[in-house]
Amino acid sequence: MPVPHRARVTCVVNQKGGVGKTTTAVNLAASVATAEQRTLLVDMDPQGNASSGCGIRSGTRERTIYDVLIGEVTMREVFVATDVPRLVVAPATQDLVAAEIELVDDPRRALKLKDALSSVLGDFDHVFIDCPPSLGLLTVNALAAADAVLVPLQCEYYALEGLTHLMATIDRIKNGMNEALEVEGVVLTMFDPRNNLAHQVAEEVRRHFFVFDSVIPRNVRLSEAPSHGKPALLYDVQSKGAQGYLSLARELLLKHAPDSESRTNKKASGGDA
Repeated sequence: MPVPHRARVTCVVNQKGGVGKTTTAVNLAASVATAEQRTLLVDMDPQGNASSGCGIRSGTRERTIYDVLIGEVTMREVFVATDVPRLVVAPATQDLVAAEIELVDDPRRALKLKDALSSVLGDFDHVFIDCPPSLGLLTVNALAAADAVLVPLQCEYYALEGLTHLMATIDRIKNGMNEALEVEGVVLTMFDPRNNLAHQVAEEVRRHFFVFDSVIPRNVRLSEAPSHGKPALLYDVQSKGAQGYLSLARELLLKHAPDSESRTNKKASGGDA
């Protein structure tokens, strides 16, 4: 009997702010969608930057992910289509801050997102969750609902220290409520090849974790795109930032393609790749 289709759920997490987390969630989701993958982006950050970065302005949605978490509406009821074909967003606003307080006495408070997503996973190929820059209840919900964790990492002095704390949290979630959770890998963001420290940190991270080959450069067009309510590939597809995320999407999709192993074997033996 065939296994029912189910989206792969990836949460984009780093408790340190300003590392390109939301930029990665938005642009990776958009890039995967352009590869004809049905894609859902769930905004779990009360700042709502993933929502506005996809053109959903604050205050324009009556129902958001907050209403989903407290059980007032279903996940499907908050979906918003975007200008990127096949990309749908479940938006957030500052109301989401209240969810942590309102759910404090709920015995399933850490599983609210997982429960809500369960009814829509068959409708998508990929789900990406943008997490807040903290390891509180909203991030725990994302980790409990996810199959994998993608960690955007800026190559700076304190990067590895923060990564250690994050991995400890992932281990606790894995042991307590989501044993299938795995670390997808680390993506290097805001990378400046002229900076020696950036290369040193990158080398150190590669010694301990799987790091994607695709590196996201520090790029003006990438930082301008959110103010226009567009992913970078709609704002300036030729920019180095947009190309970096398109490359990351290809790498991620190839990693999970059903025939990726056979392709790798053929390439190693000199056959057609």
